[in-house]
Amino acid sequence: MQEKILFGTYTKKTSQGIYQGTLDTTAKTLTNDGLLAKTNNPTYLALSAKNRLYSVDKEDDQGGVAAWQLDGKHANKLNAVIAPGTPPAYVAVDEARQLVYSANYHKGTASVLKIAANGELELVDQVKHTGNGPRPEQDESHIHYTDLTPDNRLVAIDLGSDKVYVYNVADNGKLTEQSVLTMAAGFGPRHLVFTPDGKHALLAGELSSKVATLDYDQATGAFTQTDVIATIPADYTDHNGAAAIRLSHDGHFLYVSNRGYNTLAVFAVDADAKLTLIQQISTEGDFPRDFDLDPTEAFVVVVNQNTDNATLYARDLKTGKLSLLQKDVAVPEGVCVLFSK
Repeated sequence: MQEKILFGTYTKKTSQGIYQGTLDTTAKTLTNDGLLAKTNNPTYLALSAKNRLYSVDKEDDQGGVAAWQLDGKHANKLNAVIAPGTPPAYVAVDEARQLVYSANYHKGTASVLKIAANGELELVDQVKHTGNGPRPEQDESHIHYTDLTPDNRLVAIDLGSDKVYVYNVADNGKLTEQSVLTMAAGFGPRHLVFTPDGKHALLAGELSSKVATLDYDQATGAFTQTDVIATIPADYTDHNGAAAIRLSHDGHFLYVSNRGYNTLAVFAVDADAKLTLIQQISTEGDFPRDFDLDPTEAFVVVVNQNTDNATLYARDLKTGKLSLLQKDVAVPEGVCVLFSK
């Protein structure tokens, strides 16, 4: 089987934009098939059910979100919603309401954009956070994630203030705050995933190199923390930042990338979403910002930003553990991995 994969990148050095690759699940090989779209700093990507791509976008000294129509080996830009300043860090699609959400790390804003019938975007709402934390990276609000809960509320994760916000979303995209969870000072929350039953979430703390288990109450739209576990060994003292977090579809295994320690940490997940570390495997490169499980979940692909390479693993469906298949697949400045599912 030939599975298509998209790579988002920085374009500070040699990268030219969004690249497309192929995972051959029979041969167990990964290839970079070349440039899909020439664009600046498409550091995060999201696909809609209509095969439209929404990406972080940078144009001169402005940043925002771009809409693309995919057509085989090419991407045609539909439009972009941009504003002065740094681009956002995260993009997500809301199929039910035909909205796109973006999180701007540097501005501390969460934005809502409406998808028109032709796929183009229009800004319909935006909230700005304030606050800070004890670490140097927490000088002000830094929203790193905006995506949906199982009951279609919006989670906005603020690394700068150690807070996790939940918003109600009207059909027109307007946001109203529902709840706020305050994490331990310096936790530095970044991304989260929900368990299949929708009762728990697993939250990656970038600055603390930890994962917190949260209970989620759909009646109140509120989180409660129940547990926490480290993503790196206790005796590792060099810089590390936990980054991407993914959960297998059955909810039994969790994966977290460690930037600095340069591994994927693999955890077993019990019925209460409590975690047990079962593997640390090298990403065969430096600064693994993102990774993804393929649609069969028999493979995992990670990109290493600083060493311009992608790494392919086989994934054991029963044990959850990974084994190296291929490394040194050229992906310049890779920071996002997205399979076409």
